[in-house]
Amino acid sequence: MSADTWLEELGVSGLGGRRLGEVEEPAFSRLAERHRRELHVHCYRMLGSFEDAEDTVQETFLRAWRRRETFEGRSTFRAWLYRIATNACLDLLARCRPEPATGGEALWLQPYPDRLLDELPASNTDQPETFAFARETIELAYLVAVQHLAPRPRAVMILRDVLGWPAKDVAELLGDSVNSVNSALQRARAGMREHLPAERQDWTGGEQDARTRELVRRYTDASVATDVPALASMLRDDVRCSMPPTPGLHVGRETVVNDWVESGFAGMKGLRAVLTSVNHQPAVAFYLWQEPEGAYLPLTIDVLRVTGGAITEIVTFHDDQFPLLGLPERLPLDGTE
Repeated sequence: MSADTWLEELGVSGLGGRRLGEVEEPAFSRLAERHRRELHVHCYRMLGSFEDAEDTVQETFLRAWRRRETFEGRSTFRAWLYRIATNACLDLLARCRPEPATGGEALWLQPYPDRLLDELPASNTDQPETFAFARETIELAYLVAVQHLAPRPRAVMILRDVLGWPAKDVAELLGDSVNSVNSALQRARAGMREHLPAERQDWTGGEQDARTRELVRRYTDASVATDVPALASMLRDDVRCSMPPTPGLHVGRETVVNDWVESGFAGMKGLRAVLTSVNHQPAVAFYLWQEPEGAYLPLTIDVLRVTGGAITEIVTFHDDQFPLLGLPERLPLDGTE
């Protein structure tokens, strides 16, 4: 639906700063709210943090309301919001994260629950390649790689490669020339190649088919039993494990298994697990029995990347992410929730 149609529905005919400036705040809010989830996902790709994306969307709506007179109707209202959101992300990065991520991990990384990703507008199923890429660019491996890019090339790549904006529109947003945008895009793509395998099937988990679901079930059972040898048999040789915001990237099956043993995981008792899905990837939420509470309480969430029938990456999040993911606060002894 075009911006003209939406404005007509709100009782404001025609475009241009003067006409949009006449829209009352409740009507303007309804118009902007239609785009909240997709703007949030856009900011999340830029920032890697769910909470920062939430704050940035709120800032976007505030800026849009304050600057509504500047909307001239040369683009859709949706595109105008994306421009404001992108600049709000760049401002936050300049203020809070002057340097991009390094060392293959982003300590500010947070998960994105699939139940909220389901709120995104329906994709064009007539273009399966575009639909698949949109799914893949919300997966954690892609997001971590993006965080290693400098902010402006990052913005260029997301706008060009993920959203499909023409180079001239990106140049206008950033106040650059088309040549500068094209150059930034090439630098961004080169940077991504440094942090992602060359073949897409090696860094994306793809659809969660029956084979993947069975592997996740086995991983869950072995984790609850703290059966380290069984878990090790499911890992690819070059598996990667991290636990943001705790520093430390472990690469390779032997390194990962040694970390599990040294951390005391091998002897842990009293675990239960709940299956979920995060960033379009299978995930397992673990709970640990706490005798004083008489219940299993949140422990960690493992988000898995499965490639070719083996686990190639485990990103573990702390218990503070359970509420965001809509997971139970506790599991009682009898197994009911």
